[in-house]
Amino acid sequence: MVALDLDGTLLTSDKNISKTNENILKQIHDNGIKVVLCTGRPINAIWPYIEQLGLTGEDDYTITFNGALVVHNNDKKELFKRGMVKADFESLHKFAREVYAPLDILNFERVYSISDLKPSMYQQQFKGNIEFVSRSFADLDENDLYSKGIVCDKPDLLDDFSNDLPVRISKQYHIVRSQPQIMEFLAPKMDKTVGLKALLKHFGWNFSNLMAFGDSQNDLGMIAHAQIGVAMKNGTDEVRAISSVIAGNNDDNGVGNYLKSFFSIR
Repeated sequence: MVALDLDGTLLTSDKNISKTNENILKQIHDNGIKVVLCTGRPINAIWPYIEQLGLTGEDDYTITFNGALVVHNNDKKELFKRGMVKADFESLHKFAREVYAPLDILNFERVYSISDLKPSMYQQQFKGNIEFVSRSFADLDENDLYSKGIVCDKPDLLDDFSNDLPVRISKQYHIVRSQPQIMEFLAPKMDKTVGLKALLKHFGWNFSNLMAFGDSQNDLGMIAHAQIGVAMKNGTDEVRAISSVIAGNNDDNGVGNYLKSFFSIR
């Protein structure tokens, strides 16, 4: 199984899959290698990439919401799902109000931009097909299941928010900085590794059957657990330090070139 982060990894800086990467991934997929996109986004938001790569067969799945949801591509059925409830976000909401920060809370279908806080930049940053709804925290459904919270702001303001975050709140979540302007608040111990573990188990496999590509903090778990953890040349120092391999740059077909060499593709 080849697991692929999107932004900064498979995608170029202009959010495209290069023709080289597309062709190599289609070749290994046709040869029986399971190609799995691993993202923080919902499947509808990345569906054009799934179609471009032809990942719509009976054995094709996607890891979404940073591991909280595993989706069977061709019928959108859920293989694995784990989330949080409204009460899990109360302390984060209170802190965001105290420091004048924005907050978006996602269930597994839409994004709730919390209207009683600073206006969020997340909708402008988000590229993909998902509904955004403005709603006060008080009006969120207590019985719904939520995938994560997002604080999206200018990178320097997000640095300040991170530095001021109380320890008691930090311990409530698995916090990742997926992009300079985006900080994600996931359930404790939740990352892409969790979803991949469920998917590998579905096929009767384990992490010895996994090659994983990534570049950022939210890719650390899967790179560390994979038999072959591949960091992009443009990845963070933290990611490159724990990887077993450094691939090329995401803007220079880094994924495709490494796979071509590894699988001896002509």
